[in-house]
Amino acid sequence: MKYIVVTGGVVSGLGKGVTISSIGRMLKGCGLRVTSIKIDPYLNVDAGTMSPFEHGEVFVLKDGGESDLDLGNYERFLAIELTSDHNITTGKMYREVIARERRGDYLGKTVQVVPHITNEIQDHIDRVSKIPVDGSGLEPDICLIEVGGTVGDIESMIFLEALRQFQFRVGPDNFCLMFVSLVPVLGSVGEQKTKPTQHGVKELRSLGLTPKVILCRSKQELESQTSQKISGFCHVPQECVLSVHDVNNVYHVPMMLMKQNLHNIVARELNMTFPQNPPNLGEWKNMAFAVDGFKEKVTILIVGKYTGLQDSYLSVIKAAKHAAIACGKDLDLVWVEAADLERKDKGQSEDSTSGDDYDSAWNKVKSADGVIVPGGFGNRGFLGKVLTAEYCRKNKKPFLSICLGFQAMVVEYCRNVIGWTNANSAEFDDSCKPHDVVMFMPEIDKENMGGTMRLGARITEFVSDHDDGSTPTTKYLYGGGDKISERHRHRYEVNPDKVKEIDAAGLKFVGKDETGTRMEIAELPRSLHQYYVGCQYHPEFQSRPLDPSPPFYGLVMAACGQLDEYLEKKS
Repeated sequence: MKYIVVTGGVVSGLGKGVTISSIGRMLKGCGLRVTSIKIDPYLNVDAGTMSPFEHGEVFVLKDGGESDLDLGNYERFLAIELTSDHNITTGKMYREVIARERRGDYLGKTVQVVPHITNEIQDHIDRVSKIPVDGSGLEPDICLIEVGGTVGDIESMIFLEALRQFQFRVGPDNFCLMFVSLVPVLGSVGEQKTKPTQHGVKELRSLGLTPKVILCRSKQELESQTSQKISGFCHVPQECVLSVHDVNNVYHVPMMLMKQNLHNIVARELNMTFPQNPPNLGEWKNMAFAVDGFKEKVTILIVGKYTGLQDSYLSVIKAAKHAAIACGKDLDLVWVEAADLERKDKGQSEDSTSGDDYDSAWNKVKSADGVIVPGGFGNRGFLGKVLTAEYCRKNKKPFLSICLGFQAMVVEYCRNVIGWTNANSAEFDDSCKPHDVVMFMPEIDKENMGGTMRLGARITEFVSDHDDGSTPTTKYLYGGGDKISERHRHRYEVNPDKVKEIDAAGLKFVGKDETGTRMEIAELPRSLHQYYVGCQYHPEFQSRPLDPSPPFYGLVMAACGQLDEYLEKKS
């Protein structure tokens, strides 16, 4: 097994995730099987209980692991499926060592950070790196490891020490360290500054780790004299000081790295011969340049609860982008805070708004080509999601709702079509019985929050056509099969006791779980609405740049007038 470790310095948020994903995509083009591991030095066991405002989205893996959003970048770029073990945290490592100590596995020895924690980290990396992730069942050829945070952080020291030891465990021909650093431009002079990179590499070297490649993040392409200076002060050949500057879209980064000969540098440092050299990035390259050439826009509105940090919806953004690429359109994303759609002076929720913000929010809804109402937790903004579902249903605006958005869609239909005016989710109103159309799942732990939801990939079966005899739109979008697998993350579900009445009123639950008791997909027939779809699962987690998520693809096709032609070809 070969290992490429990527660390970062100066500041966080430099784009290590995109950089390492792009390295992986380039190496896949060389004919290699690639896997990835993300190290997060926080004490949380996983990302499941972390606030989206602080940490961005929680990316759900196939096995139900709640992980850092960077694992989503890896899966999208590399077309792989990772496991919860591919996300290492301090909490996870300490929990494992303490459990071993409690069992007596250390035979009475004093348990210490070194060697016991560092050994646990190394053993974990060694084991997880060999897990097949590309569907072939074969062990990967190369493992990419991203160390979160920045070099010098106290919390990441133990991982850097473990990696220092690990380089000797696997040998120099199997370990290549890369360092991502910021090269800022200060003042009116416009000179690229190298001192932050010098200090970062100095800090790394003081820990016993020497980078073989330095990847320099900057707004403009790295100047020759800048790379020469970094080379001289950081003990790295100038050919190994690479520019990772801003580009029109992130899909260009693998080609940027290939152009600077990174594939041959990796082959030399790891003593490898690639099956394909130069890398074959033809399809990826065509897609990246096609994105630059799109002229016609499609405007998609996201009605969310955490719009202050757009990373909270990173996979939703990417899935919408992938769908727009497949439609040949330039995506114009517009954001609305769900609570801004609620008017306080009409006695609605305490979080609602009035005046200019309210009018502006509704103008955005009305002018959008299509609307997405994604997931979330808590009562704030729920009414705004319900009102959005009502507007899109009545005005036949293409509409996709996910998880909590799906539940809001069901609540709206029950209130305004069936006439259950007090219909609600038991999450927000315990007194809404007998019209508790969304209920707490009986098997879920009510006391503990972490890892207790219905998580991971589950089977959904298409169980019925619409009353008018038409095939569900979503079934066509998924290729016409009877079963699909999508990822979930929820504690509440549509109350199965209410399904028969809701179905009879016209909102058809066309997809259910294998037991037939959990509602997964609801939609209106195309005779009533061109695209009005909701799903309990999170389709955004399985979207790929070259293979868009079917529900998102359907939404964007409806928004730009392509859906009818698509369905005619499928039917």
